Amino acid sequence: MTRFIFITGGVVSSLGKGLSAAALGALLQARGFKVRLRKLDPYLNVDPGTMSPYQHGEVYVTDDGAETDLDLGHYERFTGVPARRSDSVTTGRIYQTVIHRERRGEYLGATVQVIPHVTDAIKEFIAAGLDGDEDFVLCEIGGTVGDIEGLPFLEAIRQMGNELGRARTLYIHLTLVPYIASAGELKTKPTQHSVKELLGLGIQPDILLCRMDRALDSNQRKKIALFCNVHERRVIPALDVDTIYQVPVSYHLEGFDRAVCDHFGLDVGEPPLKRWTDIVQRLRRPEGEVKIAVVGKYTHLQDSYKSLGEALTHGGIANNVRVDLDWIDSEVFEKPGAVQHLEGVHGILVPGGFGERGAEGKIEAARFAREHRVPYFGICFGMQMAVIEAARHLADLPGANSTEFGPCQDPVIGLMTEWLRGNALERRAAGDDLGGTMRLGAYDAMLAEHSKVRAIYGKSRISERHRHRYEVNINYKDRLEAAGMKFSGMSPDGELPEIVEIENHPWFLGVQFHPELKSKPFEPHPLFTDFIRAARDQSRLV
Repeated sequence: MTRFIFITGGVVSSLGKGLSAAALGALLQARGFKVRLRKLDPYLNVDPGTMSPYQHGEVYVTDDGAETDLDLGHYERFTGVPARRSDSVTTGRIYQTVIHRERRGEYLGATVQVIPHVTDAIKEFIAAGLDGDEDFVLCEIGGTVGDIEGLPFLEAIRQMGNELGRARTLYIHLTLVPYIASAGELKTKPTQHSVKELLGLGIQPDILLCRMDRALDSNQRKKIALFCNVHERRVIPALDVDTIYQVPVSYHLEGFDRAVCDHFGLDVGEPPLKRWTDIVQRLRRPEGEVKIAVVGKYTHLQDSYKSLGEALTHGGIANNVRVDLDWIDSEVFEKPGAVQHLEGVHGILVPGGFGERGAEGKIEAARFAREHRVPYFGICFGMQMAVIEAARHLADLPGANSTEFGPCQDPVIGLMTEWLRGNALERRAAGDDLGGTMRLGAYDAMLAEHSKVRAIYGKSRISERHRHRYEVNINYKDRLEAAGMKFSGMSPDGELPEIVEIENHPWFLGVQFHPELKSKPFEPHPLFTDFIRAARDQSRLV
């Protein structure tokens, strides 16, 4: 029997619903249950693929090519359950579905309304695409209770509670209990008002998860329980912690997973959490430190690179070192003498991105890494900028550039349709919208014998997730290889370059895909593990 847990948020946004859902999923997994996590986002975009990273943060990509919210990355990292297209939905997708049904006459002339047609579509999504043997489906509802755009989702989960009954549904509400310094106390009133708002919509929360920066005393806990109509044992403090990987342990110590099991009448033993405590200990007591410069376009909002930051942390865990990240806006390298910002770093990483802004700065960062023999990791756009740098300064092609920025003398980077003949690649997306021109999701690559990357992976064929519109132009392969840039990973048909590396360099790799999307704390991605190892070796030379 599949049980549904609905996680809502109140008072303010960014309290950590996604992390809370991921941590609870991990705890239930540790107790022996099978889980699946889903995200319901109230915005009208069909998906976050065309949204600015400054507004939405990272776009997380699944194996089946869905562009989703970054919380799905938390779900995968904490539970290891691969996310799918069916695990993420927005108001835009729901309305798109309903309107298409209306146009096809599926509503038989009925007046199409939010209730029941939109809420029915939401409920269909919540229950669809399951394997059938899930013990729990955890559904996080984006936004904050009180937001007008979230009302259809809250109504849909209220209806599911009525239809399935308490034996199969549970409501968790995450709120803020702020500390007011001038009063010298935690204030429970925002939580009371948030629960009142939820009650007005017909939903009584079963468990309250209270974010706070200090311990909750017994009187305050009783007060919250009394005014919010929940049992005192189900008021769970969610204290700030020094690493997100402490969250499952912290929640367990506060009785969170026990309260969930009690609600459903499940009598199971204590979960083994040693692997979580071991990870936390490694993070708190490293044997060394490396400094990595991340030269990107969206460094002012680190959520834009959420999976990347976590993958670098995982590489540090694997090497038992602390990874100190120096987030640098690539535009600073377009000024004379700015490369001094990179002096003393042990590794340089240039991540993905779109557009011309900051591109020349990324090229300069790649040049600095190559010439100063600093470990370099170029991801997606970062690989393309490394190819342009090599073309200009190693292959004697000063006019080399990407057609993404306009016409150029030597288009070493371009759209596939500009230089590929025939149907060389199966297109995951179709149509004339912006998503239709992208390569999205998992694709295979073949690794060259005797290459660095094949030694890192330990196999000849890999599968990695992509999200990009432009590719390295295969017509320049021979010239670049003659100049010292080896094409060590190719698509199975040999048409699309996937990985490049600089020979006779301590560690210089560029990959067209996004390996950070598959890294987990217990399974660090091999590329990040080896990159941090190389940075650790570099730190001993500096």
